[in-house]
Amino acid sequence: MSSRTYTDSINALNSLQSNFASIEAMKKLGPNVNRNELSINEVREYTSRLGYAPRDFNKLNIIHVTGTKGKGSTCAFTESILKQYQPEYISKIGLYTSPHLKSVRERIRINGQPIDKELFAKYFFEVWDKLTGTKSDPKEWPSLQPSDVVKPMYFKYLTILSFHVFLQEGVDTAIYEVGVGGTFDSTNIIEKPTVTGISALGIDHTFMLGNTIESITDNKTGIFKRGSPAFVSEQKEYPKTHELIEKRAKELGVSSLQFVHPKDLPDLELGLSGEFQKENAALAVRLADTHLKSIGVDSGLFLSGNKVESLPEKFIKGLKEVDWPGRCQIITNNPPGVTWYVDGAHTIESITASSTWFREEQLKSPSKKRVLLFNQQGRDNYAELLTTLYQTISKHDPKLAFDEVIFTPNITWSSGQYNPELLAKNTSEDAVKKLEIQHKFSELWEKLDVGKAKRSVFPDIETAVEHLKREQQELNVFVCGSLHLVGGFLVVLDNERE
Repeated sequence: MSSRTYTDSINALNSLQSNFASIEAMKKLGPNVNRNELSINEVREYTSRLGYAPRDFNKLNIIHVTGTKGKGSTCAFTESILKQYQPEYISKIGLYTSPHLKSVRERIRINGQPIDKELFAKYFFEVWDKLTGTKSDPKEWPSLQPSDVVKPMYFKYLTILSFHVFLQEGVDTAIYEVGVGGTFDSTNIIEKPTVTGISALGIDHTFMLGNTIESITDNKTGIFKRGSPAFVSEQKEYPKTHELIEKRAKELGVSSLQFVHPKDLPDLELGLSGEFQKENAALAVRLADTHLKSIGVDSGLFLSGNKVESLPEKFIKGLKEVDWPGRCQIITNNPPGVTWYVDGAHTIESITASSTWFREEQLKSPSKKRVLLFNQQGRDNYAELLTTLYQTISKHDPKLAFDEVIFTPNITWSSGQYNPELLAKNTSEDAVKKLEIQHKFSELWEKLDVGKAKRSVFPDIETAVEHLKREQQELNVFVCGSLHLVGGFLVVLDNERE
């Protein structure tokens, strides 16, 4: 029906979110192989009802990327490099990533741009109507119960939608970022990627992947495919994973496996800040080069062993021009005198990396007042995340300690409303209203900092930002802890009300 709007599609999509109670129940169950296997079969079943077989996605020429830290940035670097080969060698590049910052359309991009609202709504309801009007065939999918296949949940739906969009729009190169893990992620119906990549590994999503680096590595390497080459960032924080990665690569029959070190790449200017981005750039270079070779394009990259001796101009340009908001992003003069340092880090490893980046940036202006704007609503190790940030910045160099710390939930506006595309049902509504986590953060900081910094708890992002805008002095503000916080912050800063 043409009368259905983009807003209608967002409302329908939000109805597919898992609520807080169901997520808590899943956490109590812990990793469940049978449930996970059913999950990936559901994706195959849904796509079959749309008329697609997994082999149909091979024509997209997919680069498949997972990891714990840096997988999104790696995808962004890879896309930016490949854009330099358009339109001569590549017609349309699709990029599927998660989560989004401001708009859900950011997750499904073509040629670097989110698909427009009209196109999103059109394809969204094509998928919606097809799934509504068909039923699962129990003979073909005997392991699935009818209740399992009514509608996919939020992330699965968007993954299925992305395949539909890219095929219908004639995409001939696609980059897919895994949502969670690898083996049972909904993106893992991809059968023949041109190349797979794994960025830095760490401990995250333990209720789904297990709480050891070994179980997480085992799951992430599940994207390896027989006959496809694989590249893996050197795991300097977890070197013991190398042996397991090699074992899994052999089991799954990859055509080749190489570990990538940032020192393999010559010194050059990157479009993303942070020393750790060199790891992601080095991985992206190998992914892009291997992909180009798979589609018959000689990039001109010259290797000596694993070391890149000569980087083509197109690669240099792509690495420099990459745009990936919310990751080590610096925003100045909004308002004048305030500099925002924005990063959506939300794991121990990424908090350490982004906090190190912020600390090093502060050495350029050590006399400015420093403020922390922080939240992490959905993770059980929230206290450990904030403690890591404190230790990396304030404890490491007391001269660069924060003068003020602010804690807020991810509610967008002072009216108490979320922007519709930023609504998240996976947290306790009651805890959010009572600011339970935020008060715990404030109490924890008082203990860590021995009461040195001014502490504030605000009920929403807009109120926190307006408070800082009223300050009559120059500020350096570190916005960190959650991509949901960062997305809401960017919406508020740009006053993008809906």
